[in-house]
Amino acid sequence: HGNARVGPAAAVNRQGDGAPDGQEVGLGNLAGGVAGVGLHRRRHGRAAPDGVEQIAVRPDAKQPQAELERGNLEAAVCLGNGRGADDDEGADARRRQPVDRLRDVAAERVAGDDGRFHPLGIQHRQQIPRAALQGELRAKRAGTAVAGRVPHQHAVVRQQRGYLQGELVTSRVEVEAGGGTADIHLAYQSGPRYRFGRLVFADHQIDEALLKSLRTFREGDYFEQSALQSYQAQLQRTGYFSSVIVQPQPAQAETGRVPVAVQLHPAERHSFDVGVGYSTDTEERVTLTWRTPRINRFGHSQITRLEYSPINPSGRLTYNIPLTHPLDDVLQLWARAEDDEFGDVDSRQQELGMRRDIHRDKWLFGYALRALNESWDVAGESAENDYLLLGGTLSRRDRMGSVVDPRGGFSQVYTLEAGSEQAGSDVDLVRLTADWRSILTPLPRHRIVARVSAGIAETPTGGGDQLAPSLKFFAGGSQSIRGFSYNSVGDEVRVKQPDGSTRTLVVGGDRLLTGSLEYQYYVTDKWRGAVFFDAGDAFNEGDFNLNYAPGFGVHYLTPVGAIRFELANSLSERNPSWQWHLTIGAEF
Repeated sequence: HGNARVGPAAAVNRQGDGAPDGQEVGLGNLAGGVAGVGLHRRRHGRAAPDGVEQIAVRPDAKQPQAELERGNLEAAVCLGNGRGADDDEGADARRRQPVDRLRDVAAERVAGDDGRFHPLGIQHRQQIPRAALQGELRAKRAGTAVAGRVPHQHAVVRQQRGYLQGELVTSRVEVEAGGGTADIHLAYQSGPRYRFGRLVFADHQIDEALLKSLRTFREGDYFEQSALQSYQAQLQRTGYFSSVIVQPQPAQAETGRVPVAVQLHPAERHSFDVGVGYSTDTEERVTLTWRTPRINRFGHSQITRLEYSPINPSGRLTYNIPLTHPLDDVLQLWARAEDDEFGDVDSRQQELGMRRDIHRDKWLFGYALRALNESWDVAGESAENDYLLLGGTLSRRDRMGSVVDPRGGFSQVYTLEAGSEQAGSDVDLVRLTADWRSILTPLPRHRIVARVSAGIAETPTGGGDQLAPSLKFFAGGSQSIRGFSYNSVGDEVRVKQPDGSTRTLVVGGDRLLTGSLEYQYYVTDKWRGAVFFDAGDAFNEGDFNLNYAPGFGVHYLTPVGAIRFELANSLSERNPSWQWHLTIGAEF
């Protein structure tokens, strides 16, 4: 008839830990608990105020809500909302009457046009978990038909919670056209809840032990559709496969356990990407990347990247070996060559290294060993050193919102490296760095971004002046102190030119401390303005000189991050010039 609808509000009763043996539970107290099956009712012949009247239990303000923990539910109850003509003390007493076993409980009343209430019967046979009725069984919005939506919601529950034999045995609406009311009768028989069985892989080219290490459930666990989806996402993240299909096989279930079939389609053996870009730090840039996502059945992979820019052309080969887990425990072997400009120092680096990265909870732990050969030129003089550095990293990123434009988050990265003349290095060295970034959105459209970087390089034998430029510290640029050009801030030395004049050169320092505070305002969803203040220095111990610059910018948000055009002017220099900075990407 269209007068009665299933909707999103109903109290849920359960047996077990919600009602210990011998304890009475009032139905009114359960109203603030778990949502299950409810009733929406539309007045006969015309819309009710606000479109649809929701019929649901509302607990008395003086009564504590029953705290519904995890457990099994056996009955869903939909009561009147307490606004009828017969909503008196007697009705309240009936609503709060004790129930010995919370099974096959019928609703007490449903509102009609005249404000009177009529019975609504809802039954559940056998046990069904609380979450099965929390959200999945309720209609998402007013206007969902009883005969169509509710059975569909039950089918969703069967898939998501492992009740693969569940069925709606009664689904009946009795309409009283003259009174403008409807009685709804629902009975659902859940059947047994199934558990996960064995994994069955079809036509795979990766070692099964590696694939099983990614699973998010164990054989014998209760079946959960969300666990299958997580497992599928884990397999996809490895990059080994172009597509992944994970499906339960209920027809092959034995002793209550459902086998899970996994179909894996391998990714292309090789892929090549070409990219072009520009930033004011490194100027124009062209990048060629070659990836082999799966080299053998043990999940080895490689990435080779060649990059050209006038400031720091480089090449790097990285070979990845999964250890105990393809995503959370990986050994990297790499070779790298790079030319770079650090202040007024030209550097050439060749490096071999190995590193193990381990993800635990939200933390990333890493320890590495690298051999670095670096030569550099400054003021017509050349030098070269070899280093064998043992080190470790610890990092964590917490983010809220989208990856490219998070509304909040905090990032922290710590690194420690050490080398010794007794172990293959030309200089004794201990180097420690720390980076913190924070994003806060205190009000809609208002965003605050802050970052701090600190570093120290100790040379116990006093060889700091012989430290390679890539191991020293420099500041300036779009990711450091804006208002100063890339790597232009550092310890300075004066050298005499052949013509007798004196030239000041930036050669870096053994200490670093920089910070930035930025306020952003969203003019539209795609455009935002920014004002900021950056400060800090790269210096030798005891020779700190504060450099600072305010600035402003315009940001345009894209699917790959914000395009940021910014202008800043140093206030700590005489006759400063405006510096403009162009960058693309997210803060994290």
